[in-house]
Order: sequence, then C-alpha cells, then structure tokens
Amino acid sequence: MKNRWISLLAGILIQIILGGIYAWSTLISRLEETYGLTNGQGGFIFGLCITIFTLTMIIAGRFLVAHGPQITAGIGALLYTSGYLIASFSQGTYGILLLGLGLITGTGIGFGYVCPLTVGMKWFPHNKGFVTGISVAGFGSGAILLSTVAGHYLQSGVDILILFRWWGIISGSILFIASLFLREPAKSKKIIIKRAGRKEVFTIQFKMSSIGIFAGTFAGLLINGNLIPIVTQKGVDYLQSLSAISLFAVGNAVGRISWGYFFDRFGYKTIPISLIGLSIACLPLFQPLPQWLLLIDVMVIGFFFGANFVIYASAIARYFGQTLFSTLYPICFVAYGIAGFIAPSIGGYFIDTTGSFYTSLIIAMIIVVSVGIYSATKLGVFEKELTMDHSATK
Repeated sequence: MKNRWISLLAGILIQIILGGIYAWSTLISRLEETYGLTNGQGGFIFGLCITIFTLTMIIAGRFLVAHGPQITAGIGALLYTSGYLIASFSQGTYGILLLGLGLITGTGIGFGYVCPLTVGMKWFPHNKGFVTGISVAGFGSGAILLSTVAGHYLQSGVDILILFRWWGIISGSILFIASLFLREPAKSKKIIIKRAGRKEVFTIQFKMSSIGIFAGTFAGLLINGNLIPIVTQKGVDYLQSLSAISLFAVGNAVGRISWGYFFDRFGYKTIPISLIGLSIACLPLFQPLPQWLLLIDVMVIGFFFGANFVIYASAIARYFGQTLFSTLYPICFVAYGIAGFIAPSIGGYFIDTTGSFYTSLIIAMIIVVSVGIYSATKLGVFEKELTMDHSATK
C-alpha cells in the first residue's frame, strides 16, 4: 500500500516540473525584450513544444508498456534537461530556441507526462477520475513554480538564457530522481496490454473525446500562451501580470482535481458542461474590467481549462478499459497537440499585426461553443454504453 502513495507523490512532483511550460508567457516577454523575438515566434515555440509533447506520448505510451515507468520517465528527464541546456547556449537565436525548447524539451515532456497518469490509474483503479485529477493537477500548477522563480531572477537582472541553464539542470535533476520512485503494482505485470486499432479510433466515443479536447485546449492555450500580452493590454503592469499566470495555474490545478471528482459523480455529462462553461468564462475578456475582476476571471478560465486533462482521460479509461488506455489516450491527446500548434501562434500573430487578441478569441469561442453543443447531443451514445464499460474494465 505504501508504494502506491510514494508512486503517486513522485508522479505529482514530475508533473509539477513538466508543467512549468505553462509559464511560457513569462519567458517570451523577456525573450522579446532582450533578444527581439516576436509574440508570433514565441507562440510558435510554445505551440511546437505542446505538439511534440503530445505526438511523443504515442511512442512513450508503447515504450512504457515494454520498459516500465522508471526507464521511460528517466529518458524524459534527460531530454527535458538537454533541451533547456541547448536553449541556454542559443544566444537568442530563434532556430536554436525552437530546437531546444520546442523539439527536445517537448519530447522529454511527452516521455515524462504519460508515466504518472498510467501508474496512478493502475494503483487506484476504482477512482480513475479523482486520481487522474490529482496527478495532472501537478502539471497545471507547475506554472506557479516556474513563473515565481523566473519573475524573481529576471527582475533581479539575470539573463533569460542563464535562467534556462540553471532551471534545466536543477529541475531536470529533480525529475530524474522522482522517476526512480515510480512503481507499478506487481499484478499489473501480468496484464496483457492491447493495442488500439481502427475499430476503437473510429468510434463516436473516441472521436468526441478527441474533438472535445481539441476545442477546450485551443481556447485555453490561446489565452495561456499569450497571457502576459493579454492582461498588460488591459492595463495590468508587468509584476501584476506574473500573478495572472499564477492564478491561471491555480485555477488549472484546482480544476483538474475538481473535474476528476465531477467525472466520477456525473460521468460523460462533464464534457458539454466544461466546454460551455469555458466559453462563458471567456466572455468577460471582451469587456473593460477592474484589475481584481480580470485576475479572478483568468483563474476561472484556468479552472475550466483544467477539465480537458481529466475528463477525456477518464472517459477513455472508463469506456475502453485500462488495457487500451496506454496506447489509445496518447492518440486522443494528439488533438491537444494540434491545438497547441495552432492556437498560441494565432493569438501571437493577431496581437502582433492588429494590436488586439479579440479576433483570435472570437475564433476560439466559436469552436468551443459548437463542440460543446454537439457533444451534448451525443451524450446518449456514451451513457447507454456505460454497462458495457464496466464489464470491460473488470
């Protein structure tokens, strides 16, 4: 019993370190200021990292089945650290930053992220939603750690590239040590893991999960990847804008835990509820707001954004069974990667060219509302298959 709590805590620590990527808008503002990168370029580095991270999960999920969580997460730690070190020697060159932070660190995050999720579900098979929420809450809260560290040292005059170097070495070492404590339950070694095929991928349940996570993360990443420019455009000074990143991360972390509980209670109904809720939470951004209300709204958006990383993982685990989760969920997660590739770049592009984020936000809201309404019409497809699900996961 002790091993499962140690594994869960190690997984949460891994997620906290990896989740620092959500503090990206703290970093891009300094890269723009010191080395001349544009918002569009910064958004593309962030987007490429998210995309590579999700594509890598497909390979990492299979590697995890064959080699276990310790080796898989250990490889992730080495790649993650290497990416930051390469970026630290880039002298601000866009292509090298793209290689280090976008490609190599993104690959490391993919290898690391899949391990706590799978291990946690195996240790706590009857509380998939709640345990998934706790596990990925660490990823959501990681931005608090990095934005706090970055804000302190950057305000003290430390060069952003030096920050990359030391952050990579220290956080990468913590990642590697935590990976050594990931353990699977002994009985899990006897489980025969099935590979997902066309039959599962082309089901309406899997399609809705993929479309849903694309819509929700498109809006969330567009806002998160450009959060500093968005709130400063509304009159928030730089120091207060750092608190916006922390508040988004708090909402994200609380949302991941809460939506895990909601899924365990209400099941697939959480899909349309979370999407419509996200679109409503975005509406105040179109209005002039007092600073305190704007920051609260940012936290609420983070709360609904966090739902995307719990309800779709839980839905796939419940509907298709744990034996398919390790290979099927990473495929669904690619939709998040596609959203990451497109959304932050679009947001940065419109801020650079029009001076406003409203156009990109309208596009995001149309996508979210449309998918939310469509998923509500398909709820019956999920609910009537629930008894089949329970027999599949026994």
